[in-house]
Amino acid sequence: MEPRTTSRRTFLSLSLGLPLGAALAACGSAGPGTTSGGGTKATYWYLSTQPAEGVRKAAVDRFNKANPNGQIAATTFQNDAFKTKIKTAIGAGQAPTIIFGWGGGGLRSYVQAGQVDDLTSWFAENPAVKDRLFPSAFGAATIDGKIYALPIERVQPIVLFYNKKVFEQVGVEPPQTWGDIMDLVPKFNAKGIAPFSLGGQSRWTNMMWLEFLFDRIGGPEVFQAVFDAEKDAWSHPSAIDALTKVQDLVKADGFIKGFSSITADSNADQALLYTGKAAMMLHGSWSYGIQANDGGDFVSSGGLGYLNFPPVDGGKGDPSDTVGNPGQYLAISSKAGPEQKEIAKKFFATGLSTDEEVKQWIDVGSVPIVKGTDSLLAASKDAAWLQFQYGVAGKAKTFSQSWDQALSPAAAETLLDNISKLFQLSISPKQFTSNMNAVIGT
Repeated sequence: MEPRTTSRRTFLSLSLGLPLGAALAACGSAGPGTTSGGGTKATYWYLSTQPAEGVRKAAVDRFNKANPNGQIAATTFQNDAFKTKIKTAIGAGQAPTIIFGWGGGGLRSYVQAGQVDDLTSWFAENPAVKDRLFPSAFGAATIDGKIYALPIERVQPIVLFYNKKVFEQVGVEPPQTWGDIMDLVPKFNAKGIAPFSLGGQSRWTNMMWLEFLFDRIGGPEVFQAVFDAEKDAWSHPSAIDALTKVQDLVKADGFIKGFSSITADSNADQALLYTGKAAMMLHGSWSYGIQANDGGDFVSSGGLGYLNFPPVDGGKGDPSDTVGNPGQYLAISSKAGPEQKEIAKKFFATGLSTDEEVKQWIDVGSVPIVKGTDSLLAASKDAAWLQFQYGVAGKAKTFSQSWDQALSPAAAETLLDNISKLFQLSISPKQFTSNMNAVIGT
């Protein structure tokens, strides 16, 4: 385990509670190949979901065009397949040169196994790279005071999306409290509309509900105790309350029928929202781009609504806080050859978070982690959405990292398995806490 001060920085000190201007002012084989010009290739695996894949591919293509003798060989994977593949590859010493991830517990496990390079001195030698990015994004890239990954791409808070047309049809208003959510459930069900879409087969989609309920009921300290490996931390009264509330929602038919068979990778959960079969959906901010890309005129016609997760009556949590991904992260495999590592570092310095890439992220409805993008956000066709997302990230006193990324891979797998069982009502809240207390600190 890391020292507690470092743990706290890695997980909780991802606050973006800076003034608005300062905050943003603030997958193939892993072996080396050769280019047609005889140079070495650095390998890079990343996620395939559009529209993000297009932005990632464009960055690689621009770099390769500018560097014909030292290129990036990219391979794409779907989210769940990638998580399985990268664990296997790293364990076998066959990781790609550039390791995509979400920082936190996963990165820490790579560091402890000696699988990734320490980039602290490289950042010191290339201060402009670090200075260009959100300072808060480096928390999840830092282990024991050393930086092992480059923050990239965009901030991704979890957002409560809703279908405005469905709300108008039923004659109800968006929820302002947890009580409102529970009151809306029977009203939508009476009209044959699922209250919430959920790709429950993917499990991490279920997790987002607990992340917010833990926070809204007990504040970020509840999960912080888990992260800090405090004995029986999962048994906190606020945790039991949150686990009970989510089962109350399941029992009330709050989610689409058959949610445990719906995958997030297929975007079937997104389609249920924009086609009006479901009224609401808790999902990552990347959902906006998917719905705009796949949902016809749903987004452009003003059909999509969004809000931060509402407070729970009597809860201790700050309703301005958020959860999700304070960034995405790239590390360099310690098993890569010297030439591959040099290509990766050049890609880090010159190929990522460029002006072209920043514009592309904004064009697909994302807020990049690059400083000084305020005017670009305001000028975007998606200005209202981007400014909302910017506001959520900027006002949050705590931007908590997704649990499955904050914990070690082993603990995260146990967590996801038990969350799935919790949503299927096959275990009780107390059984959940007992199962999770058994793996604290692993």
